[in-house]
Amino acid sequence: MIVPPDLIEPITAIHAAPHRLVLAFAGAGSLGLAWLHAIAGSSRTILEAIDAYSPPSLAQLTGNLAAPAVSALTAQAMATWAYQRAQALSSGEWPLLGIGLTAAIITDRARRGPDHAFLAIHSSDGISTTHLTMERTVQQRSDQEIYVSRWLISEIARACGVPGK
Repeated sequence: MIVPPDLIEPITAIHAAPHRLVLAFAGAGSLGLAWLHAIAGSSRTILEAIDAYSPPSLAQLTGNLAAPAVSALTAQAMATWAYQRAQALSSGEWPLLGIGLTAAIITDRARRGPDHAFLAIHSSDGISTTHLTMERTVQQRSDQEIYVSRWLISEIARACGVPGK
């Protein structure tokens, strides 16, 4: 696994920031976690990560939220769970981030609805949520996983105060 060269600097800056993270994934984005771990310093940054891929796992994580799996509400519930988990795992006075990312990307079965993702970041300031849509016509699943993971790194960098290019 190779980290894209243009992500080495922002990931290094994320690790240099004081923030501590818990990440919760459902559907896509976990390649971003691998990239974070591939750059030295992730043990200072990552407290824990979970990939709630099955419906029962996601339901347990979100408290059986009555919302679509890929929705702003689900991403927010995931981020809240992750933030609370960060509080439980953290020792010290670090800024904490709970990150929830839920996505529907290209699959090998029929699926209604768009290829899209929601990312929520819960901090001491509250929750911010963003939405990403993807065109299905020219991409493969791996392309969309990379796209979502790049978006994840960008949003984590922003939340950690890393200047964008």
